[in-house]
Amino acid sequence: MPAAILATGAHADDERKTTMTKQAVGFIGLGFMGQGMAANILAKGHPLVGMAHRNRAPLETLLAKGATEAKSPREMAERCDVIVLCVTGSPEVLDVVEGTDGIAASGRVLTIIDCSTSDPSVTTTLAAKLAAKGITLIDAPLGRTPADAAAGTLDVMVGGADADIARIRPILDCFAGRVIHTGPTGTGHTMKLLNNFLSMGYAALYSEALMLGRKAGLMPETFDSVIRGGRMDCGFYQTFFRWVLERDPNAHKFAIRNGFKDMSYLAAFANAEGVANPVGAAVRNSFALAVNAGRGEDYVPMLSDFVAEANRLK
Repeated sequence: MPAAILATGAHADDERKTTMTKQAVGFIGLGFMGQGMAANILAKGHPLVGMAHRNRAPLETLLAKGATEAKSPREMAERCDVIVLCVTGSPEVLDVVEGTDGIAASGRVLTIIDCSTSDPSVTTTLAAKLAAKGITLIDAPLGRTPADAAAGTLDVMVGGADADIARIRPILDCFAGRVIHTGPTGTGHTMKLLNNFLSMGYAALYSEALMLGRKAGLMPETFDSVIRGGRMDCGFYQTFFRWVLERDPNAHKFAIRNGFKDMSYLAAFANAEGVANPVGAAVRNSFALAVNAGRGEDYVPMLSDFVAEANRLK
Protein backbone atom coordinates (compact mmCIF):
# COMPACT_ATOMS: atom_id res chain seq x y z
CA MET A 1 0.00 0.00 0.00
CA PRO A 2 1.45 3.42 -0.91
CA ALA A 3 2.08 5.90 1.85
CA ALA A 4 -0.96 8.02 2.59
CA ILE A 5 -1.25 11.48 4.05
CA LEU A 6 -4.06 10.96 6.53
CA ALA A 7 -5.01 14.64 7.06
CA THR A 8 -3.72 17.71 8.78
CA GLY A 9 -4.08 18.12 12.51
CA ALA A 10 -5.95 21.37 11.90
CA HIS A 11 -8.50 19.68 9.62
CA ALA A 12 -8.92 16.33 11.37
CA ASP A 13 -12.41 15.01 12.01
CA ASP A 14 -13.73 17.15 14.87
CA GLU A 15 -16.72 14.90 15.39
CA ARG A 16 -14.49 11.89 15.86
CA LYS A 17 -12.46 13.75 18.50
CA THR A 18 -15.44 14.87 20.52
CA THR A 19 -17.02 11.42 20.63
CA MET A 20 -13.90 9.71 21.95
CA THR A 21 -12.96 9.68 25.60
CA LYS A 22 -9.76 11.58 26.20
CA GLN A 23 -6.99 9.08 26.87
CA ALA A 24 -4.57 9.59 29.74
CA VAL A 25 -1.19 10.26 28.13
CA GLY A 26 2.28 9.84 29.64
CA PHE A 27 5.19 11.73 28.12
CA ILE A 28 8.88 10.84 28.48
CA GLY A 29 11.44 13.14 26.88
CA LEU A 30 10.67 16.80 27.56
CA GLY A 31 13.53 18.11 25.44
CA PHE A 32 13.44 20.72 22.70
CA MET A 33 10.74 18.87 20.74
CA GLY A 34 8.97 17.16 23.61
CA GLN A 35 8.19 20.33 25.56
CA GLY A 36 5.95 21.73 22.85
CA MET A 37 4.38 18.38 22.03
CA ALA A 38 3.46 17.67 25.64
CA ALA A 39 2.10 21.19 26.12
CA ASN A 40 -0.19 20.73 23.12
CA ILE A 41 -1.42 17.35 24.35
CA LEU A 42 -2.30 18.92 27.69
CA ALA A 43 -3.89 21.97 26.08
CA LYS A 44 -6.15 19.72 23.97
CA GLY A 45 -7.66 18.23 27.11
CA HIS A 46 -5.77 14.98 27.63
CA PRO A 47 -4.78 14.16 31.22
CA LEU A 48 -0.99 14.33 31.06
CA VAL A 49 1.62 12.59 33.20
CA GLY A 50 5.21 13.79 32.77
CA MET A 51 8.58 12.69 34.05
CA ALA A 52 11.74 14.72 34.65
CA HIS A 53 15.21 13.75 33.51
CA ARG A 54 18.13 16.16 34.04
CA ASN A 55 16.19 19.38 33.61
CA ARG A 56 13.02 19.81 35.67
CA ALA A 57 12.06 23.19 34.21
CA PRO A 58 9.88 21.86 31.34
CA LEU A 59 8.07 19.50 33.71
CA GLU A 60 7.47 22.26 36.24
CA THR A 61 5.87 24.37 33.49
CA LEU A 62 3.52 21.50 32.65
CA LEU A 63 2.72 20.82 36.31
CA ALA A 64 1.68 24.45 36.69
CA LYS A 65 -0.80 23.93 33.85
CA GLY A 66 -2.40 20.83 35.35
CA ALA A 67 -0.14 17.89 34.48
CA THR A 68 0.96 15.38 37.10
CA GLU A 69 4.32 13.73 37.68
CA ALA A 70 5.48 10.12 37.63
CA LYS A 71 8.74 9.10 39.28
CA SER A 72 9.45 6.15 36.94
CA PRO A 73 8.29 4.78 33.56
CA ARG A 74 6.62 1.90 35.41
CA GLU A 75 4.59 4.29 37.56
CA MET A 76 3.62 6.23 34.44
CA ALA A 77 2.46 3.03 32.74
CA GLU A 78 0.32 2.18 35.74
CA ARG A 79 -1.51 5.49 35.33
CA CYS A 80 -1.71 5.97 31.54
CA ASP A 81 -3.38 4.43 28.49
CA VAL A 82 -0.78 5.78 26.07
CA ILE A 83 2.85 6.79 26.58
CA VAL A 84 4.70 9.03 24.13
CA LEU A 85 8.49 8.68 23.96
CA CYS A 86 10.58 11.53 22.57
CA VAL A 87 14.07 10.47 23.62
CA THR A 88 17.35 10.39 21.71
CA GLY A 89 17.36 6.93 20.12
CA SER A 90 17.08 3.18 20.49
CA PRO A 91 19.26 2.73 23.62
CA GLU A 92 17.15 5.27 25.50
CA VAL A 93 13.91 3.70 24.26
CA LEU A 94 15.03 0.25 25.42
CA ASP A 95 16.00 1.67 28.79
CA VAL A 96 12.63 3.28 29.54
CA VAL A 97 10.68 0.33 28.15
CA GLU A 98 12.64 -2.73 29.33
CA GLY A 99 14.88 -1.32 32.05
CA THR A 100 14.43 -1.53 35.80
CA ASP A 101 11.04 0.03 36.60
CA GLY A 102 10.43 0.29 32.86
CA ILE A 103 7.09 0.53 31.08
CA ALA A 104 6.90 -3.20 30.38
CA ALA A 105 7.29 -3.99 34.08
CA SER A 106 3.83 -2.57 34.77
CA GLY A 107 2.12 -5.59 33.22
CA ARG A 108 -0.60 -3.35 31.77
CA VAL A 109 -2.10 -3.35 28.28
CA LEU A 110 -1.25 0.01 26.74
CA THR A 111 0.17 1.74 23.65
CA ILE A 112 3.63 3.26 23.26
CA ILE A 113 4.16 5.94 20.62
CA ASP A 114 7.89 6.18 19.89
CA CYS A 115 8.60 9.63 18.42
CA SER A 116 12.35 9.17 18.78
CA THR A 117 14.68 8.65 15.82
CA SER A 118 15.41 4.99 16.40
CA ASP A 119 17.02 2.06 14.58
CA PRO A 120 14.20 0.37 12.60
CA SER A 121 15.57 -3.12 13.29
CA VAL A 122 15.46 -2.46 17.03
CA THR A 123 11.93 -1.08 16.70
CA THR A 124 10.55 -4.15 14.93
CA THR A 125 12.22 -6.54 17.35
CA LEU A 126 10.94 -4.61 20.35
CA ALA A 127 7.43 -4.39 18.91
CA ALA A 128 7.23 -8.18 18.61
CA LYS A 129 8.42 -8.68 22.19
CA LEU A 130 5.95 -6.13 23.55
CA ALA A 131 3.04 -7.54 21.57
CA ALA A 132 3.40 -10.77 23.53
CA LYS A 133 2.78 -8.71 26.67
CA GLY A 134 -0.23 -6.88 25.28
CA ILE A 135 1.68 -3.67 24.60
CA THR A 136 1.37 -2.03 21.19
CA LEU A 137 4.40 -0.15 19.88
CA ILE A 138 3.86 2.46 17.16
CA ASP A 139 6.80 4.30 15.65
CA ALA A 140 5.98 7.94 14.95
CA PRO A 141 9.18 9.95 14.38
CA LEU A 142 9.01 13.65 13.67
CA GLY A 143 9.90 16.16 11.02
CA ARG A 144 10.38 19.94 11.37
CA THR A 145 11.63 21.96 14.33
CA PRO A 146 10.96 22.73 18.02
CA ALA A 147 9.08 25.84 16.89
CA ASP A 148 6.71 23.57 14.94
CA ALA A 149 6.37 21.33 18.00
CA ALA A 150 5.21 24.32 20.01
CA ALA A 151 2.87 25.40 17.21
CA GLY A 152 1.42 21.90 16.77
CA THR A 153 2.53 21.69 13.13
CA LEU A 154 5.03 18.82 13.11
CA ASP A 155 5.24 16.20 10.37
CA VAL A 156 4.73 12.72 11.84
CA MET A 157 5.72 9.53 9.99
CA VAL A 158 3.72 6.67 11.50
CA GLY A 159 4.38 2.95 11.28
CA GLY A 160 1.71 0.57 12.56
CA ALA A 161 -1.57 -1.17 11.87
CA ASP A 162 -4.52 0.91 10.69
CA ALA A 163 -6.64 0.16 13.75
CA ASP A 164 -3.82 1.00 16.17
CA ILE A 165 -3.12 4.30 14.45
CA ALA A 166 -6.81 5.23 14.43
CA ARG A 167 -6.93 4.64 18.18
CA ILE A 168 -4.11 7.07 18.95
CA ARG A 169 -4.76 9.50 16.10
CA PRO A 170 -6.37 12.16 18.37
CA ILE A 171 -3.11 12.33 20.32
CA LEU A 172 -1.01 12.73 17.18
CA ASP A 173 -3.35 15.49 16.01
CA CYS A 174 -2.49 17.49 19.12
CA PHE A 175 1.01 18.24 17.82
CA ALA A 176 0.94 17.33 14.11
CA GLY A 177 0.29 19.38 11.02
CA ARG A 178 0.67 16.30 8.83
CA VAL A 179 0.35 12.62 9.72
CA ILE A 180 1.73 10.24 7.09
CA HIS A 181 1.07 6.51 7.42
CA THR A 182 4.23 4.88 6.08
CA GLY A 183 3.21 1.23 6.49
CA PRO A 184 3.73 -1.40 9.21
CA THR A 185 5.69 -0.90 12.41
CA GLY A 186 9.29 0.09 11.67
CA THR A 187 8.61 1.95 8.43
CA GLY A 188 8.16 5.23 10.25
CA HIS A 189 11.67 5.01 11.65
CA THR A 190 13.01 3.94 8.25
CA MET A 191 11.43 6.95 6.58
CA LYS A 192 12.79 9.22 9.32
CA LEU A 193 16.33 7.99 8.64
CA LEU A 194 15.88 8.78 4.95
CA ASN A 195 14.47 12.19 5.81
CA ASN A 196 17.44 12.93 8.07
CA PHE A 197 19.85 11.60 5.45
CA LEU A 198 18.58 14.34 3.14
CA SER A 199 18.68 17.08 5.76
CA MET A 200 22.10 16.16 7.19
CA GLY A 201 23.34 15.78 3.60
CA TYR A 202 22.19 19.31 2.86
CA ALA A 203 23.95 20.54 6.00
CA ALA A 204 27.23 18.94 4.89
CA LEU A 205 26.84 20.32 1.36
CA TYR A 206 26.02 23.84 2.52
CA SER A 207 28.99 23.82 4.89
CA GLU A 208 31.49 22.75 2.24
CA ALA A 209 30.04 25.06 -0.41
CA LEU A 210 30.28 28.04 1.94
CA MET A 211 33.86 27.14 2.80
CA LEU A 212 34.88 26.80 -0.86
CA GLY A 213 33.12 30.03 -1.75
CA ARG A 214 34.85 31.88 1.09
CA LYS A 215 38.22 30.54 -0.08
CA ALA A 216 37.44 32.12 -3.45
CA GLY A 217 36.41 35.41 -1.86
CA LEU A 218 32.62 34.92 -1.98
CA MET A 219 30.87 36.01 1.20
CA PRO A 220 27.89 34.05 2.63
CA GLU A 221 25.62 36.99 1.78
CA THR A 222 26.52 36.62 -1.90
CA PHE A 223 25.99 32.87 -1.76
CA ASP A 224 22.57 33.41 -0.20
CA SER A 225 21.54 36.05 -2.75
CA VAL A 226 21.95 33.45 -5.49
CA ILE A 227 20.37 30.46 -3.75
CA ARG A 228 17.47 32.09 -1.87
CA GLY A 229 14.30 32.13 -3.94
CA GLY A 230 15.82 29.84 -6.57
CA ARG A 231 15.34 26.14 -7.26
CA MET A 232 17.78 25.12 -4.52
CA ASP A 233 15.95 27.05 -1.80
CA CYS A 234 13.93 25.11 0.79
CA GLY A 235 12.77 25.32 4.41
CA PHE A 236 15.89 23.56 5.69
CA TYR A 237 18.10 25.97 3.78
CA GLN A 238 16.31 28.91 5.36
CA THR A 239 16.70 27.71 8.95
CA PHE A 240 20.33 26.76 8.28
CA PHE A 241 21.06 30.24 6.96
CA ARG A 242 19.36 31.95 9.86
CA TRP A 243 22.46 30.83 11.76
CA VAL A 244 24.93 31.54 8.95
CA LEU A 245 23.71 35.09 8.31
CA GLU A 246 21.92 36.15 11.49
CA ARG A 247 23.73 33.97 14.06
CA ASP A 248 20.37 32.96 15.50
CA PRO A 249 21.17 30.07 17.89
CA ASN A 250 17.52 28.99 17.92
CA ALA A 251 17.28 28.62 14.14
CA HIS A 252 17.56 24.81 14.19
CA LYS A 253 18.06 23.29 17.63
CA PHE A 254 19.25 19.83 16.61
CA ALA A 255 22.64 18.75 17.92
CA ILE A 256 25.45 17.65 15.62
CA ARG A 257 25.91 14.54 17.79
CA ASN A 258 22.31 13.55 16.99
CA GLY A 259 22.97 14.02 13.29
CA PHE A 260 25.98 11.72 13.64
CA LYS A 261 23.85 9.19 15.53
CA ASP A 262 21.21 9.19 12.80
CA MET A 263 23.78 8.77 10.04
CA SER A 264 25.24 5.86 12.00
CA TYR A 265 21.78 4.26 12.10
CA LEU A 266 21.53 4.81 8.35
CA ALA A 267 24.89 3.10 7.81
CA ALA A 268 23.74 0.10 9.87
CA PHE A 269 20.50 -0.03 7.89
CA ALA A 270 22.38 0.04 4.57
CA ASN A 271 24.74 -2.70 5.78
CA ALA A 272 21.80 -4.86 6.86
CA GLU A 273 20.26 -4.44 3.41
CA GLY A 274 23.58 -5.29 1.75
CA VAL A 275 23.76 -2.10 -0.29
CA ALA A 276 26.49 0.48 -0.91
CA ASN A 277 25.78 3.88 0.65
CA PRO A 278 28.79 6.04 -0.33
CA VAL A 279 27.07 9.43 -0.06
CA GLY A 280 25.70 8.48 3.36
CA ALA A 281 29.21 7.49 4.45
CA ALA A 282 30.56 10.87 3.35
CA VAL A 283 27.84 12.74 5.25
CA ARG A 284 28.45 10.63 8.35
CA ASN A 285 32.16 11.41 8.17
CA SER A 286 31.46 15.16 8.10
CA PHE A 287 29.50 14.84 11.32
CA ALA A 288 32.00 12.40 12.86
CA LEU A 289 34.82 14.91 12.38
CA ALA A 290 32.84 17.60 14.19
CA VAL A 291 31.87 15.28 17.05
CA ASN A 292 35.46 14.06 17.47
CA ALA A 293 36.61 17.68 17.60
CA GLY A 294 34.34 18.31 20.58
CA ARG A 295 31.58 20.07 18.65
CA GLY A 296 28.85 17.49 19.15
CA GLU A 297 26.67 19.74 21.29
CA ASP A 298 26.67 22.48 18.65
CA TYR A 299 23.55 22.69 16.51
CA VAL A 300 23.57 21.41 12.93
CA PRO A 301 23.86 24.82 11.19
CA MET A 302 27.05 25.38 13.20
CA LEU A 303 28.67 22.62 11.16
CA SER A 304 29.40 25.42 8.70
CA ASP A 305 31.63 27.09 11.31
CA PHE A 306 33.47 23.86 12.02
CA VAL A 307 34.17 23.17 8.33
CA ALA A 308 35.38 26.75 7.88
CA GLU A 309 37.66 26.59 10.91
CA ALA A 310 39.04 23.20 9.84
CA ASN A 311 40.11 24.91 6.63
CA ARG A 312 41.67 27.90 8.43
CA LEU A 313 38.79 30.28 7.83
CA LYS A 314 36.82 32.35 10.35
